[in-house]
Amino acid sequence: MSINVALLSEICKAPGAPGFEQKIRELILEEVTPLVDEVEVDNMGNVVVTKKGKSSEKTVMVTGHMDEIGFIVNYIDDKGFIRFLPLGGFDPKTLTAQRVIIHGKKDIIGVMGCKPIHLMRPEERGRNLQLRDFFIDTGMPKKEVEKIVEIGNPITRERDLIEMGDCVNCKSLDNRLAVFILIEMLREYKGTPPYDIKGVFTVQEEVGIRGAIVAGLTHAPDFVINLDVTIAFDVPDAKPDDAVTHLGEGTAIKILDSSVICDYRMVEFMKKTAKKNKIKWQPELLPAGGTDTAGPQRYHTRGGAIAGALSIPARHVHQVIEMSHKDDIRATIELLKACIRDLPKYDWSF
Repeated sequence: MSINVALLSEICKAPGAPGFEQKIRELILEEVTPLVDEVEVDNMGNVVVTKKGKSSEKTVMVTGHMDEIGFIVNYIDDKGFIRFLPLGGFDPKTLTAQRVIIHGKKDIIGVMGCKPIHLMRPEERGRNLQLRDFFIDTGMPKKEVEKIVEIGNPITRERDLIEMGDCVNCKSLDNRLAVFILIEMLREYKGTPPYDIKGVFTVQEEVGIRGAIVAGLTHAPDFVINLDVTIAFDVPDAKPDDAVTHLGEGTAIKILDSSVICDYRMVEFMKKTAKKNKIKWQPELLPAGGTDTAGPQRYHTRGGAIAGALSIPARHVHQVIEMSHKDDIRATIELLKACIRDLPKYDWSF
C-alpha cells in the first residue's frame, strides 16, 4: 500500500520539542487549511480543525500530538559544552555520538558526548549511562556558543527519513505519523462525514498529555479516536508476550495503555469495522506509556467521551530513530476513514 513518503519526511523533519512546536505547527496549518471548514489555534498551541458533517448533533474528535521528545539547554560551561534537561522520556544508551540541533538564534549542530570507554574505570563500564553523563559539543568556544545559544533553547534530534525495505526510518515517527495520518485522512475522506470531525493536533503530549486535556475540556466531544505509535518489540530474543505489536501485521486497535482503558464499545466497533472493510489489524495492550486518548476521555465537561485509539506499530521508540511499516500506516488511514463513516451505524448503548 502506498503512502506519501515525501510529505511524511517533511513532517518528521520539522522541529517541535514540547512547548516549542512553532515550526511543526506552521507546516500543519499550511497542509490542513485547504482541507477543512474551520481552523483555529488555541492558547495552548493546539491546532484545532473542523470538517463539517451532515449533523452537528455529535462530534468525533481525532487527536494526534505534534510534539517530539527533545531537550532544553540549562547550562553552558567555560569551554562551551552544553548541558541539558530532557523534554519527554529518553533511552540514554542510544544517545552516544548522535547529532542534535540546538534551536537558538539560528540552528546549529551539536554532537552528544560522554566519557570515552578508554578512560572509564571498570566499575563505570558496567554502569548504564544516564542523561547527566552526556554533554553537547558544538565545536565552538563559549563566547561563540553564547552568541547563538542561551539557557532555555530547545534541542531536537538530527535524523532524516529513509526507506528501508517496506519500512520508513526516521526521528520523530512518534508522533509525526499521527500528524501525517490525520492530514491524509482529511485529504482522502470522500463526501460529507456523518458527524462533525474535530481534528486536534495537540501539543506537549510527551510531558503529560497537556494539550489533549485542554482540547477535551474545551470541545467536549462525543467520540474520541486518538492516533499514536506503539511498541513493536518483534525482534531477536523478544518473548512472544513482550512484543505488544508486530510490524507489517496491520494497524493496532488499542485496548489499554498505562493512562487509559479504551471504551469496550469503541474497541468492538473498530474490530467489526476492520473486519467489514478487510483491513488488517492487531490488538494492542501497552503496559507502560500513556497517550492523548486519556485526555478527552477524562477531562470533559459533559460526562466523558467514548474513547478509543488506533496505534501504529513502531520499533526503537523513544530512541534516536524509529521504524514503521508502510502497510501499517496505510491500514491506519483506511480504518480511521471507515470508522468515521460508520459511527452512526453502531449501537452505542450500554
